[in-house]
Amino acid sequence: MQDVSSNNNLFVDVILPLFLEQNYTYSVPENISNLQPGVRVIVQFGSRKFYSALVYKVHKNKPEVDCKPIVSVLDEFPIVNKTQLLVWEWIANYYQTSLGDVYKAALPAGLKLESDSNVSLNNTFTEENISLNEKEKQLVEILKNSNVEIQSLLKKTEIKNVLSVIKSLQEKKIINIDEQIESSYKPKTNVFVSLAKDFKTDKIEDYTNLLKRSKNQQELFNYYIKISEGKTDFKIEKSMFLKTANSNSSVLNALIQKGILTSFTEHVSRLRKTNATQGIHSLNPIQQEAYEKIKMLFEEKNVVLLHGVTSSGKTEIYTHLIQEALKQGKQVLYLVPEIALTTQLAERLTRIFGEKLEIYHSRISDAEKVEIWNNLCQKKEAKIILGARSSVFLPFTNLGLIIVDEEHEPSFKQFDNSPRYHARNVAIVLATFWKAKTLLGSATPSLESYSNALNGKYGLVELTKRFENVKLPEIEIIDLEQSYKRKQMKGHFSFTLLEKMKQTLDSGEQIILFQNRRGFSPYVECKVCAWNPRCPHCDVSLSYHKYFNKLVCHYCGHSEKLPQKCPSCEQETLQHKGFGTEQIEEELKELFPEVSVRRMDLDTTRSKKSYENIINDFALGKARILVGTQIISKGLDFENVGLVGILNADNLLNYPHFRAYERAFQMLTQVSGRAGRRNKQGNVILQTFSANHPIIQFVKSADYQKFFEQQMIERGLFHYPPYYRLIEITIKHRDYNILNKVAFLLAKTLQKSIDKYVLGPNNPPVGKIQNYYIKTILLKIENTTNIDQIKQLVAKEVNNLLLKQEFKSTRFFIDVDPM
Repeated sequence: MQDVSSNNNLFVDVILPLFLEQNYTYSVPENISNLQPGVRVIVQFGSRKFYSALVYKVHKNKPEVDCKPIVSVLDEFPIVNKTQLLVWEWIANYYQTSLGDVYKAALPAGLKLESDSNVSLNNTFTEENISLNEKEKQLVEILKNSNVEIQSLLKKTEIKNVLSVIKSLQEKKIINIDEQIESSYKPKTNVFVSLAKDFKTDKIEDYTNLLKRSKNQQELFNYYIKISEGKTDFKIEKSMFLKTANSNSSVLNALIQKGILTSFTEHVSRLRKTNATQGIHSLNPIQQEAYEKIKMLFEEKNVVLLHGVTSSGKTEIYTHLIQEALKQGKQVLYLVPEIALTTQLAERLTRIFGEKLEIYHSRISDAEKVEIWNNLCQKKEAKIILGARSSVFLPFTNLGLIIVDEEHEPSFKQFDNSPRYHARNVAIVLATFWKAKTLLGSATPSLESYSNALNGKYGLVELTKRFENVKLPEIEIIDLEQSYKRKQMKGHFSFTLLEKMKQTLDSGEQIILFQNRRGFSPYVECKVCAWNPRCPHCDVSLSYHKYFNKLVCHYCGHSEKLPQKCPSCEQETLQHKGFGTEQIEEELKELFPEVSVRRMDLDTTRSKKSYENIINDFALGKARILVGTQIISKGLDFENVGLVGILNADNLLNYPHFRAYERAFQMLTQVSGRAGRRNKQGNVILQTFSANHPIIQFVKSADYQKFFEQQMIERGLFHYPPYYRLIEITIKHRDYNILNKVAFLLAKTLQKSIDKYVLGPNNPPVGKIQNYYIKTILLKIENTTNIDQIKQLVAKEVNNLLLKQEFKSTRFFIDVDPM
């Protein structure tokens, strides 16, 4: 790539897809005009690397230092609009991250380009008079056949320290390293068949006579005339045409050579289009009242919380609000917490809204994401987006309504990578910029949202009865301590649960069993010496997965074979401790050998269609029992489920986190709500060692109000949200001593300014992940305090520590409003 002469009067600040504390300025070449914010440009960053950067600002302020020119412009129109950039700025500021990190999170991979290093032999290279060692010779032999990208080279060769070998060959001027940038996105094309331009429609009989000598050609031509129904502009995909006509390419090519038919290539959409097949359902009187109240509240509030018990018909109200927005010519964003939910919802919404609906989440292909993005930019097709949290980044042009379904779900929070945003909160900000309305829906609202509704910040609408007045499920608590003492257990099933399962199956109904642990058993232990296998990279025990016959770390993915005997005492005394969904599935096959069972957890839902296949099998009755982790608690709607079994509620209650009780109540209530959703009251059997725990009792009585009141008292006493704001600082280092030192220094510095509301440094439940030791510091900030000043203080102190040579390898992660 060559530099272009620059126009010294015009410059652009760009956002690079990197974590950088500032934006960089480039000059605009003279041959480039009408450059706008939101357009992608190719720029060189550093000595070799090229990236697709996003134009942030266009100006005439010449930098004090010389700047590189833009290499080229990728877009004719902005792919990120002004409103999106405002939202990006808010995210970067609020969640203490860079615009580059937001850029990386927002755009599909196909729209983010960066150069690859391409290695090739120098044209002047000859093997004469050049001394090469064995590794260098191997590499030269590979490069004799073709040029290779460095990343591919690392995979192709078994040479150790291949990068040092490349460097050595480069110094000897034997190889060249060039940077090449290429888009991974390619528009999809199909070959179509139509009548040739010169075809005379009034002379079909003449053409038929012309083809008398070839029966196959005559039949194919007649078939085309039949399906075209006399339309001169009719076209059909070549593959479909030949398949339905039971013909082949050679016959078609003969017709093309005779000037009767022609074939051509066109861009086609990867997105499946379906026409609407049914009208919108009428609302019952209770739903209609809620719908009218929401519309009334939207006149004075930008955000309304719809608190409706499970199966109260919230989705029907959503569809009426969507229809109302579409009538006004507005776009709608319908956010759901899990990909699993989109399977059922997509089918339901497609029947009503047809091709106006698009689905956007991580399981669709990157090419499909790019196509949806481009369609929205160009105001084509999609009016409703149904998607997971990343959908908040899409380039809407006329957004009128955002629905956040199951708003309480932690899945709306981005935990691992920066920006650590909460999609619910970003949605509310996004709606504000568009002057749109936001509806939050849940049977178990987050304490923050319900508190905001009670204090008047949000509007509040409540549905206290299920659709058609079906009663909430009857919940029976089984005390596991007593059941084990009285020997009333078979495996992990109480006699009561087994009896209810038999009755449910005999009546033709289905069963959902909930166990929030995947795998066969959480850990393995030696009966003699208590040895248990641990991950070499993380401070956790390895979980046993029987299907793969492997011990697996659920944090870094490390796996190893299960030893036949204890490596410590060499006795064959290894035993499984605890149980996961895989073990439950195995027990069910022994207890009910004639009954079909499906399992839904992370292990069984890795492929693109896995969610859809499992959900469809269960919905169609092909499976009678569904075993799953928390995935099955999230809004799935099965009309024939008569019984829900919660096998062990205690691992939810005993997690060391201030939200543990809130999450336990939400998850247990939500999974219980899968029972008895049509016509008949369902049953729930809840097994626990904590039968008298207040949370268990609140779940049994379905009493959200008392749960809310009790939790708010505790949150107030211990200074947690919604009374206080939180910032969590996670510190990581490979050396535990350095980690300890830097963590205590940071905590001490912050305590001088924030005093008593600095907690830590603490050891998290898992103190080492992927060979990094971990400490956390938690800041509690009163709602009346200026949180921006606290954020600036944190950023300043972290940067000061990173300037010190001893701490430069430390990794800091700042999470605003941690979940």
